[in-house]
Amino acid sequence: MTAWQSLYRASHARQGDRGLSRATLRRVLAFARPHRGRIAPYLGLSVLLSALAVATPVLAGRVVDAIVRGSAPSVVITLAAVIALAAIVEAALGLVSRYLSAGIGEGLILDLRTKVFDHVQRMPVAFFTRTRTGALVSRLNSDVIGAQRAFSETLSGLVGNVVTLLLTLIVMIGISWQVTLLALVLLPVFVIPARRMGGRLAALQHEAAEHNAKMSTQMTERFSAPGATLVKLFGRPADESSEFAARASRVRDIGVRTVMVQYVFVTALTLVSALALALVYGLGGYLAIIGSLDAGAVVSLALLLTRLYAPLTALAGARLEVMTALVSFERVFEVLDLPPLITDAPGARAVPDGPVSVEFDRVRFAYPAADKVSLASLEEVAALDTRGGVEVLHEVSFRADPGQLVALVGSSGAGKSTIAQLAPRLYDVDSGAVRLSGVDVRELTAESVRDTLGMVTQDGHLFHESVRANLLLARPGATEDEVWDALRRARLDQLVRSLPDGLDTVVGERGYRLSGGERQRLTIARLLLAQPRVVILDEATAHLDSTSEAAVQAALAEALAGRTALVIAHRLSTIRAADQILVVEAGEVVERGTHDDLLAAGGRYAELYHTQFADQDRAAGEGSEGSAGTVDGAVPVPV
Repeated sequence: MTAWQSLYRASHARQGDRGLSRATLRRVLAFARPHRGRIAPYLGLSVLLSALAVATPVLAGRVVDAIVRGSAPSVVITLAAVIALAAIVEAALGLVSRYLSAGIGEGLILDLRTKVFDHVQRMPVAFFTRTRTGALVSRLNSDVIGAQRAFSETLSGLVGNVVTLLLTLIVMIGISWQVTLLALVLLPVFVIPARRMGGRLAALQHEAAEHNAKMSTQMTERFSAPGATLVKLFGRPADESSEFAARASRVRDIGVRTVMVQYVFVTALTLVSALALALVYGLGGYLAIIGSLDAGAVVSLALLLTRLYAPLTALAGARLEVMTALVSFERVFEVLDLPPLITDAPGARAVPDGPVSVEFDRVRFAYPAADKVSLASLEEVAALDTRGGVEVLHEVSFRADPGQLVALVGSSGAGKSTIAQLAPRLYDVDSGAVRLSGVDVRELTAESVRDTLGMVTQDGHLFHESVRANLLLARPGATEDEVWDALRRARLDQLVRSLPDGLDTVVGERGYRLSGGERQRLTIARLLLAQPRVVILDEATAHLDSTSEAAVQAALAEALAGRTALVIAHRLSTIRAADQILVVEAGEVVERGTHDDLLAAGGRYAELYHTQFADQDRAAGEGSEGSAGTVDGAVPVPV
């Protein structure tokens, strides 16, 4: 059984033979250090269990000798009782050993997973825009479990097999060196095929894993709400099915080949064991007949033989097992070694109390190159692009004083959303500074910046959780009344009350069980619950119909009242309400001023007005006075 388990684990190795890395070993030991209180007794039990495994065949031989010699029945009964006691002790120690093994393994999984999860959370947004989610999740699952096996199975297996092998050889040689030597003659026939079979199985399993990964990626992308919609609108279901079936068929074929290779190996293993056993019985029986060996010794040798080949085979594949475990550790460490670009500076302080100003001072920015924020293995490419990022913002400067609304307008791709992302420090500037209340955001704690700024984007992302959980994400300690107040101010309380489970209704993946306007209002309710001192709106109503937009506009009026605001605008009413308008083109602020001033200047803003906003102006003029861009008399602040 041990030999078969060793081969099976070797067959699941995903990497070839590699050299030992001392740095990796040191880091592995560092992770093991908190569990040393369990590891030491676990290894001690492994040694004791190995000794018991060798003692039982010896006792069985003593029973046979007692019977052959006609010893008193009490002798046989005593030996049988000792064998039974040894079995009971072995079973009890096995339970304790398994408990310790589970504690070590699961504890290591917990340590690795939480460390990787916490580290990934500190990565910049650019990391997530480049990384394949499935590849990253794999590090938290299969690779962490592979690393865990190093302690729960490989380490104890090495210790146990070495002890068992040494004790078995010592006892067998002590009983009959001739029989022992003959038994070892078949060792190469036993070990060499095992290693070769392991290599073949490893190649098959690696290929199957690749096909399974591709099928998993296809299912993940096609079974999400946006993916399924895209396939139904533009895809070809027959082609999708054919592609999936081809991969699944290949996995089936590999599975059949794997089963046959495994069966051939097991059959060969059984045959070689039977041949070795026949040699032991043949030579041992002959020596027993001529009086050179006791009959009980022959039985002991036969039983010990089964304890000899198993650890020999396991140790033959031990290097591959160790390498496999180390590869898993290295893949986990690879993620942990990728430094976060956004970290709190030593001595970072909180955003000053009171109203907050937002200032951009000669900001230059380029999105970081791939090699700064990602890993080739997570992007599933041969090599990362090492070229430096192209600068997208050039000497951007402006200031939004406390309570002011600054609107950003410009062509698509001009850099407006990039400016909005720099204020909450989703990225760090390359030169210049972004300041909150006069303090560079790089000198502020991330927590205080997060509490100070609230942002609503046009996609309004929600988690596949309840309405309550999505709202409390912004402020976990909020009371029930505060939650309902935020929903009321977002014009969403009546809808939530009508849902089957009210606040506990699950909104679905990315909130797809709600309409676009409902999702957006829920994100605004979340913003209202957070009570930020600065609000950033990135075209929060860009894709809504007129009815939904009107409701969201009213909610936004609540969100912006009395707060410093940075708004990427596509509605004329927003621009007219702005204290300052920034016209952004090609990463530069080319014009700034009020609506009337910029319109009178006849520059880029006037051009944008005539191409994007003039129809809105005419529609407002045709409506009742004061109705354009307002709901229930709210301040006109739609985006």
